[in-house]
Amino acid sequence: MVDWATLLSAGVGAGIGITSTLLTDKVRWRRDHLDRRRESNRQLYAEYLAALWRTLDDIRDASRNVGLTGDERGRIARDAFKNGGAYALRYQVSVVAGDGVERASAAALRTLRDLRDLVESGITFGEPPYRELRRSFDERYAELRLEMRTEAGLP
Repeated sequence: MVDWATLLSAGVGAGIGITSTLLTDKVRWRRDHLDRRRESNRQLYAEYLAALWRTLDDIRDASRNVGLTGDERGRIARDAFKNGGAYALRYQVSVVAGDGVERASAAALRTLRDLRDLVESGITFGEPPYRELRRSFDERYAELRLEMRTEAGLP
């Protein structure tokens, strides 16, 4: 004769074990997925910050080189924006970033673009408009970096 209580108990135990394993795997998968996404975002953010800084360096170099004509400085400043990679990375950031990073990213790029336009107009490194806008960019850049660190869960 079959002991139904034993069979039922074994079946319930197996069901609990399988369910527990599946739930544990799902939690682990979610955590791993979130970790991979967070690491991917950190890498993208670091690349974007570097691209902004590279572009700034090239614009600054153009504005400092008083041996160049205004047109030459303007061309170098325009080329800095084309070659720096900030625009392409900015669009990638806009796809994955939260609202805080998105706003800060747009503000930093806009200020850098304004700095480029200023150099194109003939303003050089030592002039007050350049220094004021550079200070503004440094503030936007710091805000962006803070937003990125906060979103990425870094101290």
